[in-house]
Amino acid sequence: MSRVHGYSPAPHHTDMALENGNLDFPANPGVYLFKQKEGRVLYVGKANNLKERVRSYFSKNPDRKMIPKLIQRSENIDFIVTQNPAEALVLERELIRKHKPRYNSMLKDDKSFPYICLTNEEYPRIIYTRFPSDDSLRWGPFPDAGAAKKVIQLIRRHFGIRDEDCKGADGCLAMHIGLCRGPCLDPDGYGKLVTAAKEVLNGNAGKLIQKLNKEMEEYSENLDYENAAKTRDLISAIQTIISQQIINSRFYQDCDAVGFAFRNDVAVVVILHAKDGRIQGEVNYPLIHRGDIAESVSLVLSEHYSERKPPKIILLPTPITDVMQQWLENRRGANVETRVPIRGELAKLLRMANQNADFQVVRHKNKRSGNLEKIAADDGAKLLQLKSLDYIVCFDMAQLQGSERVGASIVLRKGRPSKKEYRTYRVKTDVLDDLKMMSEVIERWSKRQEEWPDLLLLDGGKTHLDTIHRVLEKQGLKNIFPIAALAKKEETIFRKGKEPLILDRKGRVLIHSRDEAHRFVNKYHRKRRSKSTLKNPLENIEGLGAKKIQSLLIHFGGYKKIKFASVEELRKVPGIGKEMAERIHSELI
Repeated sequence: MSRVHGYSPAPHHTDMALENGNLDFPANPGVYLFKQKEGRVLYVGKANNLKERVRSYFSKNPDRKMIPKLIQRSENIDFIVTQNPAEALVLERELIRKHKPRYNSMLKDDKSFPYICLTNEEYPRIIYTRFPSDDSLRWGPFPDAGAAKKVIQLIRRHFGIRDEDCKGADGCLAMHIGLCRGPCLDPDGYGKLVTAAKEVLNGNAGKLIQKLNKEMEEYSENLDYENAAKTRDLISAIQTIISQQIINSRFYQDCDAVGFAFRNDVAVVVILHAKDGRIQGEVNYPLIHRGDIAESVSLVLSEHYSERKPPKIILLPTPITDVMQQWLENRRGANVETRVPIRGELAKLLRMANQNADFQVVRHKNKRSGNLEKIAADDGAKLLQLKSLDYIVCFDMAQLQGSERVGASIVLRKGRPSKKEYRTYRVKTDVLDDLKMMSEVIERWSKRQEEWPDLLLLDGGKTHLDTIHRVLEKQGLKNIFPIAALAKKEETIFRKGKEPLILDRKGRVLIHSRDEAHRFVNKYHRKRRSKSTLKNPLENIEGLGAKKIQSLLIHFGGYKKIKFASVEELRKVPGIGKEMAERIHSELI
């Protein structure tokens, strides 16, 4: 079997070796699965926001005792995105029942969610049950039991479908109040009513909702707000039920939904497997995409079903070739129905697969981007003839006319910014020279450092390099780690004992480090300057506290009058003596 270059035949996972900051999950509802290396599921959880929920497992103070053990024993985390939190609740339940994870609480009753069923009788009944019979048509399970009951009421009201209490006797109460149009009233027309009810339960309820909306408007126009509210609630209930049917449906007896998404040449194929009316799980394959969706999808299908039997139905984003169709049927030993559904329940399942593929391709592209940044770090290491540039610290300074003198350091890990390690510094001494300011800041940095970088990079030229070499030598850090200075003129890098080097593309990680340090220190400097601008000049006068400043402002009515006040005028303010008045006058003139 031929393979596209860059294709990964194994399912794509999130490596647990990565730190919390590198975990890449969408901010959408869904379920997540902690797995061991061999694929065994240790824990299944649901989330309204997958990104926030998974990150919470890596907090310093986890809220459950089992979390440290779970993280230690897990090798990767998978996820499945759902349309809403209610779907995540149902899917979590199904996956727990299937995998029986070690760290999940287990319920003895595995049918705890209710179903809506149409019985298998000549004149079917509609019932609400947690224990559906095998021969009935079922919809569910539904996490919102109240909404399910309201939909049954709606079905009976509009279609007259008989319920479990109906005995088929003439003149029953349900018939008289308009809730049953069964065999005792209209046996010949009952079948059409059942068919209409099925359409609603299958999610094709547009016409009924239009009718209800019109009914609600008529109630409102007649100022019958009570019935208008009831109709509004019925519309809401039916929409809730429709939205909950994607996770579990009688249509999903044995089918796979193949989702596809791509960004440029990066693509991901997601396969959602459903059996016995329930979604069983998800697997995804990243690959290099050359523009032909059918070719990319077929490549994954040939890999995926080479070791497993294809299902009866495969839902696809695009038609496949006759050759691929024949291969699938040969693998199954029976017919395989391949569809590209446009509407209905199967189309919903395919949309869910496509949605998951879209999130996975973004995730994979981010990881690929991370690989490119690591390549840039490796290129820089080769250029400077160093073993590694996986850990770079870069310093830059900023000042304006001697005020707000600050410095900053940034850190790149494997070519990517590690913002939790960024640091800012206020120059504590009175020095105004840029070299002396950098010397002070780096000396303070070196005393607190527990890990030495692969390269200490300075924003400056040869003079900066020589100065910092002397500072670190006094600290006993001579030749402990490499130091370099990068001048903006022609992007020239200076190193001790080596000729200056003008950087080309292979030095892009060094230029990025310098530019990021420059951006960060300027941002900090602007913040400091804005604070200084907003600060009241009176606050800088020694011995002048908040109460005295308040007295001055009340007495003069504002700062401008205080600034031009004489010593004698200042002395008239309560609490301001001669010495303080003279100090204020001299400071403000």
